[in-house]
Amino acid sequence: MNKIKPGLYEHFKGGRYEVIGLAKHSETMEDMVVYRHTGKEKMWVRPAKMFKEVVERDGKKTPRFKYIDEAK
Repeated sequence: MNKIKPGLYEHFKGGRYEVIGLAKHSETMEDMVVYRHTGKEKMWVRPAKMFKEVVERDGKKTPRFKYIDEAK
C-alpha cells in the first residue's frame, strides 16, 4: 500500500482535512489514519485501505482523499 503521509488532503466532496498520522487498531492491527477537519478539534480515524480508495461520483473516478500539501 502507498504510504499515507501527514499533511493536508482534500476530500472528494470538497472538505479539507489534516492527516495527523497513522495508528494500528489494537485488536486487528489494521492500519488506521488519524485525521481532523481543518480548523476543528474533533479527530477521526478511518482504515487506511478506505482512506486510499478511489470512489466514483458523477461518473468520474477520483481518490477519496487527495494529498494537497504539508500541514503548516
